[in-house]
Amino acid sequence: MARRGGFPGGGMPGNMNNLMKQAQKMQRQMEESQKALEEREFAASAGGGAVEVTVSGKREVTKVKLAEEVVDPEDIEMLEDLIMAATNEALRTMETEAGAAMAKITGGIGGMGGGFPF
Repeated sequence: MARRGGFPGGGMPGNMNNLMKQAQKMQRQMEESQKALEEREFAASAGGGAVEVTVSGKREVTKVKLAEEVVDPEDIEMLEDLIMAATNEALRTMETEAGAAMAKITGGIGGMGGGFPF
């Protein structure tokens, strides 16, 4: 008599177990990658190097370097724009690196819920 329901030959539970192990391995790799990313710094400059901003993988500004000639009390707006541009570029660089690290781990299978912190 044929069995009803369940998994014929018991093959599915083994596959599910392997899938869970792979998911756990991927999660560990993602956590390690996130930790390594948080320890890195990403720098970008604007105004031909007059302003340089460094951010951490935690999305925190860690350093701002200004060339003396860019500090003009008569043109604060330009300095503000240069700082903003350098900061945004440093953050974009960090995000690009994070995306590349994630793609390396997942093999490019995006759309896994979007709940990843990087």
